[in-house]
Amino acid sequence: MSKSLNLFVPAIGVTALALGLAYGLSSRHYSAQTIETLETRVQQTEENVARAIAEAARLQAERNALEQISAEAATANADLTAPAPVSEGAYGLGRPALPEELAAWNVDVLPDGRGLPEGRGDVWTGEEVFVDKCASCHGDFAEGVGNWPALAGGFDTLANEDPVKTVGSYWPYLSTAWDYINRSMPFGEAGTLTADETYAIVAYIMYSNHLVDDDFELSHENFTEVEMYNGDGFVVDDRPELEYAEWQTEPCMENCKDTVEITMRATFLDVTPDDGGQSVVDDGAADAGPVFSASGDATDETALPDDTDGLDPALVAAGEGVFRQCKSCHQIGEGASNRTGPALNGIVGRTIGTVDGFRYSGVFQEAAAAGDVWTPENLAAFLKDPRGMMAGTKMSFRGVRDEADVAALIAYMQSFEK
Repeated sequence: MSKSLNLFVPAIGVTALALGLAYGLSSRHYSAQTIETLETRVQQTEENVARAIAEAARLQAERNALEQISAEAATANADLTAPAPVSEGAYGLGRPALPEELAAWNVDVLPDGRGLPEGRGDVWTGEEVFVDKCASCHGDFAEGVGNWPALAGGFDTLANEDPVKTVGSYWPYLSTAWDYINRSMPFGEAGTLTADETYAIVAYIMYSNHLVDDDFELSHENFTEVEMYNGDGFVVDDRPELEYAEWQTEPCMENCKDTVEITMRATFLDVTPDDGGQSVVDDGAADAGPVFSASGDATDETALPDDTDGLDPALVAAGEGVFRQCKSCHQIGEGASNRTGPALNGIVGRTIGTVDGFRYSGVFQEAAAAGDVWTPENLAAFLKDPRGMMAGTKMSFRGVRDEADVAALIAYMQSFEK
């Protein structure tokens, strides 16, 4: 099957031409320098020819080898697509991983607590770490910022068309939160959290979902004692045993639809929709919730101003300081607009849930429909325990504990008219 190469003829011709030219020039008494130059060129030409001959020989050898393989395969009627033979020996590369190297990669945490490192963290420490490292995306109170997902709320929405799947409402295992935060967060700084910081952040997220009290401390010792809201909402996948056999039958090709309509696209349901719209996971509202009563049942003796006249300037100034913990979600004053929470100008005396352009949770919508009005008394009760006063609110703020701070905060808000 091989063919003779034709590279030798032109090579020999070039050499002969160069030698003839050199001879002719030397016979005509050219200078010694010119002859030396021509001899150098002849030598270079000969070297190039030699390299070309060697390369041609190498290519011919490779071609002969391939033809031999092809002939043997055809003789044996072999399949050229058959897998390559497996070597019985080792390649001699690398070395066995050391136990400490394996341990460095073995960081997964299982639902029963296996894999957890020793450590502990309480809710209040978790709030500080969360605000510092997580709030820019998830809000100071785990309510979510913009299209970044909310981590709290969404209870009793899993049966809705657009369920709100947060750590509290949906995740069945606390280990999922710990493992993910430990490996992947904070965003852009994965792996920088200590074990104690991770415990504290998880404790704060649990508190934001009303799963633990504010004095709770999470550790490797009590980790498995935390009960998740949706812990019983998942079942073992038994389809391989019960359904796979049925799927092996011939497919039904009868009564098929004439057309198929796309009703929703996955990109819209994502936590960061590409159209810049409101993400469904940011709505922590529960449609079903208690009807808010404006009368309230606040029993404390907190001194509250009755109207905007005669406000104590010192109290208003103190309230401005307290309002700093509200600024991440609310604006007040000239040019105030809705953010994660509604603008608060003229809140006292206004019908609950009626700020234009803000999407309220279900419990606020019910209060608005009932005509309930914000008074200093029910506003104080709400500020002390938002989720206790209006169950289902998206606001996951823990509440203002000090009664004097509550009075100052209300005075400050009363100083801003509509």
